Amino acid sequence: MVQKTKAATAGKLVKTDLEFDDPQILGDLFGEYDRNIVAIENRLGVYIAARGTKLKIEGEEEAVAQARDVLTGIYNRLEQGQEIDNGAVEAIIAMAADPRIAKVAKQATAGDSGNKNDVADAPKVMIRTRKKTIFPRSVRQAHYMEALARDDMIFALGPAGTGKTYLAVAQAVSQLISGSVDRLILSRPAVEAGEKIGFLPGDLKEKVDPFLRPLYDALYDTLPAEQVERRIESGEIEIAPIAFMRGRTLSDAFVILDEAQNTTAAQMKMFLTRFGMNSRMVICGDPKQVDLPREAVSGLADAVSKLEGIEGVSSVQFGASDVVRHPLVGKIVEAYEGKDAPD
Repeated sequence: MVQKTKAATAGKLVKTDLEFDDPQILGDLFGEYDRNIVAIENRLGVYIAARGTKLKIEGEEEAVAQARDVLTGIYNRLEQGQEIDNGAVEAIIAMAADPRIAKVAKQATAGDSGNKNDVADAPKVMIRTRKKTIFPRSVRQAHYMEALARDDMIFALGPAGTGKTYLAVAQAVSQLISGSVDRLILSRPAVEAGEKIGFLPGDLKEKVDPFLRPLYDALYDTLPAEQVERRIESGEIEIAPIAFMRGRTLSDAFVILDEAQNTTAAQMKMFLTRFGMNSRMVICGDPKQVDLPREAVSGLADAVSKLEGIEGVSSVQFGASDVVRHPLVGKIVEAYEGKDAPD
């Protein structure tokens, strides 16, 4: 808890002092080798110095106010017993820089009136897994995470690096852990940027397994390695190309289709009609990165247009501003695809 805050203005620069009650929390607040402090300094352009339970923040007025909110938000979460990792720190910084994120995240599940949009309190929209708690890092991510917890079928559209697949896998893992679904099924089409998989060794699954690596990466980031391997062996987690879905009914499952822009209309219809009782289905893809033959129609675009307006089906459109990888990635996407439409 913050005891006192005082600010002294010097031209365009300000200095703010913070003092916290519990010195035992400060180690986790700073992070290993002060990584949290360094992340805040680098992202917000401020200087933070610590002495005992007091922190001094120096920089431009707006940045100092954001840094103060971020530090208070991290401290309050630690005080509530939450674990804070790099992703959580980045999310809290994002909420401080764009108050709309905090506002949406608080309104989404709590019915909040929207008057409180500060980052000092933990947002209601989050995904808890065995290894971490994930918070939204953009306004669209907050809307997406809300849809993942609410709707039966979700289409996530947009460029790479916006968290479409990662957040879907995290939500699936969370529901598998809680017991609300019995299985997690991850799939994608066997088409990739001009690659000819027919010349690769092995059967179909072995041929496409390298292309499924992003799904494995997301799993290992949200579950301990031994649990991933044990659940794959037991069949609780299945990772397979879309061709393996034909003829099945996917009940009591969280089903994710990645790189869906590379399905044909017939493949997409086949996949969507596998939908069983007590299941949730997430279809992720970038309509601007289709690797199908020029004459083929993308099943993703076809499905989104056909299913628009159906109850229980939602669609979230990400843009370059939602990219959460290196800031340069967002600029690259923007250079190729143009600026996002305003929210």
